[in-house]
Amino acid sequence: MVPVITQQRKIMKRKHIVAGNWKMNMDYDAGRDLVKAVADKLQPSDTLVILGTPYIHLRNAASIIKDISNLKIAAQNCHQEESGAFTGEVAAGMLASCGVDYVILGHSERREYFGEDDQLIASKIDAALAAGLSPIYCCGEKLEAREAGTENDVVGAQVEAALFHLSTEQLAQVVIAYEPVWAIGTGKTASPEQAQDMHAHIRALLAGHFGQEAADGVSILYGGSVKPGNAKEIFSKPDVDGGLIGGASLKAADFIAIVDSF
Repeated sequence: MVPVITQQRKIMKRKHIVAGNWKMNMDYDAGRDLVKAVADKLQPSDTLVILGTPYIHLRNAASIIKDISNLKIAAQNCHQEESGAFTGEVAAGMLASCGVDYVILGHSERREYFGEDDQLIASKIDAALAAGLSPIYCCGEKLEAREAGTENDVVGAQVEAALFHLSTEQLAQVVIAYEPVWAIGTGKTASPEQAQDMHAHIRALLAGHFGQEAADGVSILYGGSVKPGNAKEIFSKPDVDGGLIGGASLKAADFIAIVDSF
């Protein structure tokens, strides 16, 4: 009798990721001290930790953490062109040359204050991937969409516009951060159930376009007032793979406590 071989779908193990977004905070000395403090307190683990710093810290931060395998550096933005007469802008290739591995793109503050739309963000994702950087792509709804019950439609449109033109190989380099705009810097936090529902929705959208295996390999972070006191419960949800941390990333003890929530 010929044995029957049952094949099971292989699910890629997703990375647990805690990424800090310093925003426009920390002068050079304070930033150097914060990177050193995080590096000193961080324990070896399977959790990937990313520090998203202003441009002035990137090179020095990359030098400080170069021997720590689970600690990486992210920029907070990049320009969509490789080079040119764009005074004040920084190209993705320039970031890569400083030892940067990740770049935060599509953050709600870039959308709100600098007029970045889905088309521009998609072009920045392309530029980052071409330079060998992994985008941390941010998406999320405002309060009016949440109250109107259209949050799935809003986030779905953002994900489609930013990511659906990519190949599955390119998608594998992308991290997604769901940030309900109404919970950023307000002290409000989406419930763990609300976060799980949206993360599952995003993963289902990816599965419908790229296939389930590709979708299962994408880390989706929650970004909205994550603190040491609520991180463990939020991270316990099956489709929440970590967090994009704002204010709490500016204090080494708080940030490490969030990392340790895994």
